[in-house]
Amino acid sequence: MAMDRRIDRALDGPRWLENPRIARIVVETMQAGEQEREFYRLRAWVVMPNHVHVLWGPRREMRVITRWVKGCTARRANLLLGRTGRAFWQDESYDHWVRQPEELEKIVRYIERNPVQAGLVKVPEDWRWSSAWQAKAPAPQKH
Repeated sequence: MAMDRRIDRALDGPRWLENPRIARIVVETMQAGEQEREFYRLRAWVVMPNHVHVLWGPRREMRVITRWVKGCTARRANLLLGRTGRAFWQDESYDHWVRQPEELEKIVRYIERNPVQAGLVKVPEDWRWSSAWQAKAPAPQKH
């Protein structure tokens, strides 16, 4: 729990994800994985300054999804940062299988409230790099 708080407050590790261009890369890649690749169904997500939380319903093996998301985002982010060929993400990730509908909603709330808990915003919908913000944003106009 203490480690979660340190990470949430971005006290540890590089803070590359606070760069809006890099955060956008992560969001666009996650959305492409759902909409174009059909790798998963995105349920909730948040890009924090130094880590990402995502809840998805996988349609492919997790190792395939993780490798694709991390690989795509790392290449693009490292190009922007002038760090090509270097590690961007940590090797490990924390996977958790959701078994009950109540647990699903609890995890969604945890993910979307992460910026609030970190003291970055007052309400989840104010964090630009999250499913909570996207849910409140007006739909793009069709011409």
